[in-house]
Amino acid sequence: MESYLFPFDSLICMLLGISFTVLFTLLLVFIIVPAIFGVSFGIRRLYMKSLIKLFEWATLRMERGAKEKNQHLYKPYSNGIIAKEPVSLEQEIQDMRRGGAEPEFDMSDIFYFCRRGVESIVDDEVTKRFTAEELESWNLLTRSNYNFHHISTRLTALWGVGVLIRYGFLLPLRVTLAFTGVGLLVVLTSIVGLFPNGRMKNYLSDKVHLMCYRICVRALTAIITYHDSENKPKNGGICVANHTSPIDVIILASDGCYAMVGQVHGGLMGVIQRAMVKACPHIWFERSEVKDRHLVAKRLSDHIADKSKLPILIFPEGTCINNTSVMMFKKGSFEIGCRVYPVAIKYDPRFGDAFWNSSKFGMVNYLLRMMSSWAIVCSVWYLPPMSRMEGEDAVQFANRVKAAIARKGGLADLLWDGGLKRGKVKEVFKEEQQKLYSKVLVGSSEDCSRS
Repeated sequence: MESYLFPFDSLICMLLGISFTVLFTLLLVFIIVPAIFGVSFGIRRLYMKSLIKLFEWATLRMERGAKEKNQHLYKPYSNGIIAKEPVSLEQEIQDMRRGGAEPEFDMSDIFYFCRRGVESIVDDEVTKRFTAEELESWNLLTRSNYNFHHISTRLTALWGVGVLIRYGFLLPLRVTLAFTGVGLLVVLTSIVGLFPNGRMKNYLSDKVHLMCYRICVRALTAIITYHDSENKPKNGGICVANHTSPIDVIILASDGCYAMVGQVHGGLMGVIQRAMVKACPHIWFERSEVKDRHLVAKRLSDHIADKSKLPILIFPEGTCINNTSVMMFKKGSFEIGCRVYPVAIKYDPRFGDAFWNSSKFGMVNYLLRMMSSWAIVCSVWYLPPMSRMEGEDAVQFANRVKAAIARKGGLADLLWDGGLKRGKVKEVFKEEQQKLYSKVLVGSSEDCSRS
């Protein structure tokens, strides 16, 4: 009996060995080597174009199926509120009173605040920025449409084939590439860290970081289009960008080297941080140091003063937004007084939602969702460098940079603090409305701007 099993076992082992050899060769030739030299064979872009045609066909089938069954096909809807030109609080109350706004309380004033409250609930500008962006068409992912199986049997079969491709082929391949990229990053940066400080060490560090980040980009099947590369950040400056996901770092670092800023972590992340800082002067803060603004500003200023060090990469929003808008920038990065390099990042949600809803998904769960999506497609725009103008404070400078990023990326420019994602509205906003109304009661002739 054993004489029959032995050849069969040997055959299985031989086939497995050949499979692993072929797989490693394909990874080396089509992914790792191109990542080292920063070239692409165009396979991912061809894959993207094929997906677009597939999504268009699937959407057309859904619309036809919905009409045949008289079903309502879900699409993003409007809340019915018509945007109006902003007017002063005093003017609105005057219109509601249908006469002059006398400097005294009127019962009809209550309806103004009731209406504003209802409008805020129905058309909440803040909360909807922390949920996944709605799609007009289905991208064959269950997470973007839960009613697909009610439309068409053929469409359901296509979805099933997609599940097999995404989880049976793409996910294992991407996980392998992710471990390869992170493993090489830890090992090679540790080796580069043994070199004495100088040009050779900086050169090797840049090459290692670029290679490893490009492998990680391929682990997400990320298709990135970079625009206006002549404006790429340079040493002695700060690069600021809108923040959608932790992979924003990989997206930017695969096209240029940056000094990262962040809190010291434990576990695997801590191992990666300690290895990276050996090869390149990244800025890591202890938990107790993060809230010390003066210490943080000094560390950043000292880094920028050394023109041999890489530009610092910072996301001033301080939290992830769903890539439909840019929210308030924290002023700390703009108080240092150096040149700022704005960068706008815009993801295409048709292929996969890059937004990280940290209150709903943990990091591992989020990364698995990314790696089981079709692809991550985005555009990156490097804007001309900006400096603080004479008489301009840090808040005004931050708002000017934010507005430039929003315009370039086609995003809504909001004044709200992203911290409202987990916190309550600050008392100062409530007091501002109270002050505006008090001016109406005391008969102020000045126009009160709506917040």
